[in-house]
Amino acid sequence: MLTLQFVAYDEIAELSSKRRINKLLTIVKKNSVVLLQGQLKPTEETALIQKTMEDISRTFKGIELCTVLPESKNKQNWVENAKTMLVRKLIGNRDGFTIIGPATVVKEIKKNPQKVELLIKKARGRK
Repeated sequence: MLTLQFVAYDEIAELSSKRRINKLLTIVKKNSVVLLQGQLKPTEETALIQKTMEDISRTFKGIELCTVLPESKNKQNWVENAKTMLVRKLIGNRDGFTIIGPATVVKEIKKNPQKVELLIKKARGRK
């Protein structure tokens, strides 16, 4: 059985980067796929991958990670771009979503312009 857990950006917005990463990894280690509203900072993604590598064991094989962002509107003027950047600074980057899944469950995440494919591994013992 595949379990998806939605994590609203509000749930992690006030957490430090370390606590944010630990919260997400705790969910993933329970063999759940996290659907995170918004995205992590690049430094947090790096720290998440590093923490994952440190925690690899017989039962935890790592993660698969994918961030999906909305198409950018290149035709925005500089005023709209400035507004967007200000809002992101004030309330965080809630654009798009991030998928984080355990490598024991998620085989691959494919991102195309029109869709996201989450390929899961066949459960052992099933035909």
